[in-house]
Amino acid sequence: MAEMDVFVSVGGTATAEQEVFVQAVEQRLRSEGLNPRTLGRNAFGSEAPLKTISDLMENCVGTVVIALERTWFAEGLERRNGPKEKHLQNVSYPTPWNQIEAALSYSRGLPLLVILDEGVQSEGLLEPGYDWYVQKIMPVPNSLSSSEFNGVLASWKQKIANQTSKRKLVKNPAEMTIKELLAALKPSDLWKVLGALIVIIGGVSSVAVTLSKLGF
Repeated sequence: MAEMDVFVSVGGTATAEQEVFVQAVEQRLRSEGLNPRTLGRNAFGSEAPLKTISDLMENCVGTVVIALERTWFAEGLERRNGPKEKHLQNVSYPTPWNQIEAALSYSRGLPLLVILDEGVQSEGLLEPGYDWYVQKIMPVPNSLSSSEFNGVLASWKQKIANQTSKRKLVKNPAEMTIKELLAALKPSDLWKVLGALIVIIGGVSSVAVTLSKLGF
């Protein structure tokens, strides 16, 4: 059985530890029969990043978001000088591309699996409460063998399988016979098509009669 492509959203790794973890995720995906595809890592394009990412996702059956620390600061303020000002300490944020690529994937209906470094801020599409599960773990290879991660991965793969099966049931109209096309139409749509055909046939007949009278 051929491998299915899955889009992997991950920024350029900053440390050897991050790289080891990302490679471990990629290897785990391959062991599950899934081929990880990441712009700038194992997929490249000459067009603008968003266009290349969009084209890459067209051939993917799901998306894995690996949110690792990109930015860290010791202290800061949230909503500075406002009534809800909040003091922050030891805060980490992932690459903003995690949010962008998660949104692009969701808009395409691709099942999402979010792997979040437990030390990174959980916000936007990387926080719980949406149609996908956010797996907060320590970014080390051993975390990928826990019973919780195995369960989440299995659930995500099942969503991919269900979605892939539904797509296979929907045939390409160009490959369907006239009988199959008519059978696929709703009764209301079928009557519209028949009505249009009657108008077309009637128009052709009228033209034929007119040409006959003119001696053509």
